[in-house]
Amino acid sequence: MDFNEPEEEEFGFSRNYFLAKEVGSSGKKSARKLGDINVVDEQELREASANIEPKHQNDMAALVNSYKSLYPKWVFDLRCGFGLLMYGFGSKKLLVEDFASTALNEYSVVVINGYLQTVNIKQVIIALAEILLEQLKSKRKLPSGSLPNFQQSFSSRSMDDLFVFLDRPEMDENDSFICVVVNNIDGPGLRDSETQQYLGRLASCSSIRVVASIDHVNASLLWDKKMVHTRFNWCWYHVPTFLPYTVEGLFFPMILAHGSSNQSAKTAVIVLQSLTVNAQSVFRILAEYQLSHPDDEGMAIDNLYSMSRERFLVSSQVTLNAHLTEFKDHELVKTRRHPDGQDCLYIPLAHEALEKLLSEIG
Repeated sequence: MDFNEPEEEEFGFSRNYFLAKEVGSSGKKSARKLGDINVVDEQELREASANIEPKHQNDMAALVNSYKSLYPKWVFDLRCGFGLLMYGFGSKKLLVEDFASTALNEYSVVVINGYLQTVNIKQVIIALAEILLEQLKSKRKLPSGSLPNFQQSFSSRSMDDLFVFLDRPEMDENDSFICVVVNNIDGPGLRDSETQQYLGRLASCSSIRVVASIDHVNASLLWDKKMVHTRFNWCWYHVPTFLPYTVEGLFFPMILAHGSSNQSAKTAVIVLQSLTVNAQSVFRILAEYQLSHPDDEGMAIDNLYSMSRERFLVSSQVTLNAHLTEFKDHELVKTRRHPDGQDCLYIPLAHEALEKLLSEIG
C-alpha cells in the first residue's frame, strides 16, 4: 500500500484548481452590467405578486392557532416584569396583535409599527405618558399635591422627564401596566442606536411592558448584554408562522423593479439637503439647463464650470470636480458622450420629477 497516494491526490487537486483559475482569468470578460437588465415597473410587479395564489393556508392557520396555548404563559411573563420577543420565519404581526387583543384586553395597549420608514419615538412616549396619567387619576394614585406639576403639556417636556414620569414608584409589579406592542422592533424606523436606547429605557419603566417581534437576521446585534438583560429583560420565543410579509412589504421598494420617479425624487431631496448650499446651487444650474434644453444630451462640463464660476459657487475646476464626485457617488448625476466627443452631464430624472425636486429644495 502506497501511503503517498493521498498526498499526490491532494496535490493534483490543488494544481488543477489553480490551473482552472488561470484559464478562467485569462478569458474575455463580459461587458454586460447589472444596469442593463430590463426589469419591470414596481407597480406592475406588485400587482403581479398580489395575484399569486397563496399555498398551505390551512397549515399556516393551524400553526398560528397552536400558539394560543402559550398566551397564559406570555401574560404571566409580562406580569413578572419580563418583555416578550418573538422571532422566527414569517410575519408575526397577526400573532402578536391577536395576543394583545384577546389576552391583554384588561390592559392598555399601544402598537408601534417599526416597519414604517419613520417613527416618531417621542410622540409614542408622550402618548404613553398621557395614558398613564389618566390611569393614575382614575385609580386616585396621583397625590393631589402633585397634580399642578402635570398640568404642563407632555409635549413640552424633555425625554428624561417623560421617563421619570413613566417609572413612577406608585406602580407595583402586580398593578396594571401599559403594554407596548412593537411590530418589527428591528425595522428601518427604529433600528438606529438612539431609538433603541429610548426603547430600552421605556421597557425598563415600572409601568411599561414590551411585546416585540424581530425579522432581520442581524437583529440581535442591535443590543448589548446590558440592554438585553437589564433594559428589555427579554423572554425569547421561537414562533415561526411562515406567513407572507404582506403589510410589512408595502413600505419597502422591490429590488426587482425600477423605483418610481416620485421615490427617486424623494431620495434626491434627502441627499441634496445633506450637501452644502454651493453644491445645491451647482446642481440647480444643471437641472435648470436640462429642463430648458430637453433635447440635448446634457450639459457640457466646461459650460457648467463657467456658469458656476460666474455665480461665485466654485473657485476652481477642482472644487467643481469635488461637487460632481459627490453627485455621482449618490447617482444624482450621470455622464454620457455627446456626438462631438465631449462628455456631458445629465440628471437621470423625468421632467416632472426634476421640477418637483427643484421646488422642494427651494
